[in-house]
Amino acid sequence: MAKVKKNEDPAEPRWLSDTEQETWRAYLHATMLLDDHLDRQLQRDAKLPHLYYALLVQLDEAPRQRMRMTELARQTKITRSRLSHAVARLEKNGWVRREDCPSDRRGQNAILTEQGTEVLRRAAPGHVTAVRQALFDRLTPEQQKSLGEIMKIVAEGLQPGEAGADLPWLR
Repeated sequence: MAKVKKNEDPAEPRWLSDTEQETWRAYLHATMLLDDHLDRQLQRDAKLPHLYYALLVQLDEAPRQRMRMTELARQTKITRSRLSHAVARLEKNGWVRREDCPSDRRGQNAILTEQGTEVLRRAAPGHVTAVRQALFDRLTPEQQKSLGEIMKIVAEGLQPGEAGADLPWLR
């Protein structure tokens, strides 16, 4: 955010203080670098993007390794069209298959295949090592706890429960 001359006009935005600006930019810098670091590690070691890994993890942790597509979009915080494209690629690789949902003719389930489970099993050790080295090993236990608390507060504030909320998985 550009530095703008502050004034007392109540119609003006509440500009960030210098300290807030520094925190905001540090957050952006760190999250961009972390996302890139994790994606490069997974591409290099497992030949899959971070998003695909996240989808495989969600399916692996789901009962019977299957999940409604709408719920998978909600869990991974992505649009339904992006999910559909990603699942199509995972299907092409043989890692996921889709089935019609027996309880809703319009819905579909994504199901992790044995091959997908094996890809995840091979990718997980390197990924967890990368996460640990890039984030957790750099923080004290108190900082880890604070980071978790802060991120929960931010996520809760951005995820309103009312109908009509503009959230990725509803688009």
